[in-house]
Amino acid sequence: MTEISRLFDFPYYQLSKNNKPNCLVTKYDGKWVATSTQEYIDRANTISRALVRLGVKKNDKIAIISSNNRTEWHVMDIGILQVGAQNVPIYPTITEDDYEYILNHSESKYCFVSDKEVLDKVNLIKSKVPNLIEVYSFNEIEGCKNWKELLALGEDPSNQDMVEERKNLVKPEELATIIYTSGTTGKPKGVMLSHNNIVSNVLDSASRIPFDEGKSIALSFLPICHIYERMVTYIYQYYSVSVYFGESIEKIGDNVREVQPTVMTGVPRLTEKVYERIIAKGSELTGIKRKLFFWAVDVGAKYEPYGANGWWYELQLSIARKLIFSKWKEGLGGKLELIVNGSAAMQPRLLRIFAAAEIYIMEGYGLTETSPVIAVNDRRNRGFKIGTVGHIIANVEVKIAADGEILCKGPNVMMGYYKDEKLTSEAIVDGYFHTGDIGEIDSEGFLKITDRKKEMFKTSGGKYIAPQLLENAMKQSRFIENIMVIGADEKMPAAFIQPNFAFIREWATLHNVTLGPTNADISADPKVKERIEQEVETINAKFGHWEKIKRFELTPDVWSIDGGHLTPTLKLKRKIVLEKYKDLYQKIYGKPEA
Repeated sequence: MTEISRLFDFPYYQLSKNNKPNCLVTKYDGKWVATSTQEYIDRANTISRALVRLGVKKNDKIAIISSNNRTEWHVMDIGILQVGAQNVPIYPTITEDDYEYILNHSESKYCFVSDKEVLDKVNLIKSKVPNLIEVYSFNEIEGCKNWKELLALGEDPSNQDMVEERKNLVKPEELATIIYTSGTTGKPKGVMLSHNNIVSNVLDSASRIPFDEGKSIALSFLPICHIYERMVTYIYQYYSVSVYFGESIEKIGDNVREVQPTVMTGVPRLTEKVYERIIAKGSELTGIKRKLFFWAVDVGAKYEPYGANGWWYELQLSIARKLIFSKWKEGLGGKLELIVNGSAAMQPRLLRIFAAAEIYIMEGYGLTETSPVIAVNDRRNRGFKIGTVGHIIANVEVKIAADGEILCKGPNVMMGYYKDEKLTSEAIVDGYFHTGDIGEIDSEGFLKITDRKKEMFKTSGGKYIAPQLLENAMKQSRFIENIMVIGADEKMPAAFIQPNFAFIREWATLHNVTLGPTNADISADPKVKERIEQEVETINAKFGHWEKIKRFELTPDVWSIDGGHLTPTLKLKRKIVLEKYKDLYQKIYGKPEA
């Protein structure tokens, strides 16, 4: 059986056990098209032969910018890595200026794009990227070379021996990829990850995910340019899981019903949106059906793992599952057992309710710089504890610094930041990577994240505020779609709130409140602000006096990736949000943000 020490060993390992007919599956023109394990390997070798013929040398960089996850990305990934070159994935939604910076900084020789929208952005800056020899597209686009030209160029197998030679020369400790993190300020940082960084993380995390080997089905839709989804996709290959690539985040609902996955990855914001839609449907019910629905939600909100609530609770739970939660599961394809959650902290209440519905969300924790997993929950063997990110994975060491910062050491810690020794030496001290997160390890060995070190701030009264705790609590209100807590060096915490415009329109109809036609009208409406103030006051009661949100302003637009408010994994870009709403900041504190 194939030994795995480099990333391109994963498909060969899968083939040594079985040739899966639906190894990778992508939707083209409304039809799901499957690629078998053997076809995946054959095409990757074809790409490798073509790259050798193009003159691609060891350590050359090749960029891939794809708006969606697709089979071609993975074929290119293996094809590039096999010849000792490096894959530089780029977020599709960043600005063309960032495209220019990353392509130049990485000195990428070739660039592969998914579609015309990405190509147009690359073409705007192509003349400013002297190292870039050619751009290829996965989609058929007039005036752009297509990746199929490489499949034709590599069709002749006569130089396969050169490919094998190049493969054999790739060492586990060598650079595999440079991932540019979507920084909220300054230029993106290029995180260098070796084959061993990611391979070790796959093998050390794999045992935490309960797969029915060869039978599980995954739906992949989080950005593949992020190490989280990419690393999980290698785990899928390791366990011979069929991987279906979601068309887009907008079509996830449809794709889940079509594919009927058993597992997928997620981020809190998406889970919150699913929950909001379920609750909205429940609210439309009347009479006994409505009462039953919300009774089940209340039962779910009290859920504790491993029967900790006793027999009476378990009896209620079994009734709730039969009558209500079984329908939730059906709505998510009927077979979904597990969502592996990362990127940011999840509201514990939602973790409980989904677990009650037998849709288990296992929170994990990590960073791009740690390949990424440091810890993850596992429902088996009492490895699941709500409010934590689970036990630390094998071969990784974590210690908590005097100021509470989580430090990590292990084979998963990056090689460093590309072309930035100063930044690398600041981030990795005595072998420990400084995560920038604050946390603690409890008596049972579970890691708990309390906040981002960089996001915590002091008020002018010297009190520390942990914004994520407040934000997660506030987002439990159906009136609040998104929120950012502010107040560094100010006398009190405050917030920018993006109202849940769709829900507020429903609320207004129900309560005979007349609203203007636009989102800006809603956010300016005094009745809306008054109602949201009631929500804020109710949730404030759970916090200490110094933590309470004393003032807030409603924003007139929907926070989005395209709008620059959110990263591709839907985390807040705090500095950008602060910049966007300078006028609201001034309104709250009576002065412009410095």
